[in-house]
Amino acid sequence: MAGLLAAVVAYTSSFSVVVQGLRGVGASPEQAASGLLALSVVMGLCSIVFSWRTRMPVSIAWSTPGAAFLAISGVPEGGFAAAVGAFVITGVLLVISGALRPVARLIGKVPRSLASAMLAGILFDLCLAPVRAFAEMPWQGALIALTFIAVGLWKRLFAVPVTALVTIGLVVAAMPADFSFANALGTQPVFVMPEFRFSAMIGIAVPLFIITMASQNVPGFAILKLNGYEPAPAPIFTATGIATMVSAPFGASVFNLAAITAALCAGEEAGPNRRLRYLSGISSGLAYIVFGLSAGLIVAFAELSPVLISAIAGLALLGAFAASVHGAMENLEEREAAAIAFIVTASGISFLGVSAAFWGLVVGAGIMTVQHLLKKAR
Repeated sequence: MAGLLAAVVAYTSSFSVVVQGLRGVGASPEQAASGLLALSVVMGLCSIVFSWRTRMPVSIAWSTPGAAFLAISGVPEGGFAAAVGAFVITGVLLVISGALRPVARLIGKVPRSLASAMLAGILFDLCLAPVRAFAEMPWQGALIALTFIAVGLWKRLFAVPVTALVTIGLVVAAMPADFSFANALGTQPVFVMPEFRFSAMIGIAVPLFIITMASQNVPGFAILKLNGYEPAPAPIFTATGIATMVSAPFGASVFNLAAITAALCAGEEAGPNRRLRYLSGISSGLAYIVFGLSAGLIVAFAELSPVLISAIAGLALLGAFAASVHGAMENLEEREAAAIAFIVTASGISFLGVSAAFWGLVVGAGIMTVQHLLKKAR
């Protein structure tokens, strides 16, 4: 159930950004729909393969910060074909990063307190969703929260699945009588021959690569490490790079390690037995494929009540948020740096096209380094 919920969270929280990003670099509506289909199916297959081979809950996702960057980039010279060429180059850069060991070493040196603080900052806004739901839809929000609390007191493992079923019931009950999903079906893949333009490589490929590495892969590995999993970064960089190169002609932008939804697949919500949590990565992959094949249908359902869908996601991540706050504040000597890392990350403010999660990690690491140097000098 955690894997399915992770897939639902990914779709409801960011699919619109992905479509806007593709449209922003010149994709037609059909090409944008094809891109969403390609992203969903390929990241599903990658999640299944990696989770099965590593026996870890490795979730592959699209780059939401990267899509936001594309949305404001403008149509490059050469149109969407040039953008597709830039996507291919981004994949090449990911493959190169997989071959360079310093990148993998950098990922493995993230302190636990900073990783916890960054994760807490990432989850903070999403965990506020139940409060927003109660403000906008009082009785529905209250019913969802009470269900979560009541079932959690009885059996914590069943709290999220039962609450999710209640939420789905509320959405279906509020569905307009004349609502039809017919127009949302029938997504077809559209092939676009890549066109390689130097301006698009510099203006799209390089920034997209940097944003994806800084805003998705670094937090993603940190979250897995926080939950006791340490997959080798190089194979993931290489595989996601190859996946990007192969699927780019169908409109897919870039693939990377999941960040926010990784907490659902790797945390306690995925089950008490850590050795079996890789099954949540597999189930999320299967869900991505199904959602991709019927992307329009899923999107139409989620749009009926995004407030309630976000509420169940926020409740599901409460445990991960609480554990992250505890991990961030546990080490007294690193508490101040971790607190600042949390604040910067939770602000949600991006700088130079890079998300707040990366800057939170950088600022926290900088403060921690200075503190250690001053301590040695005394």
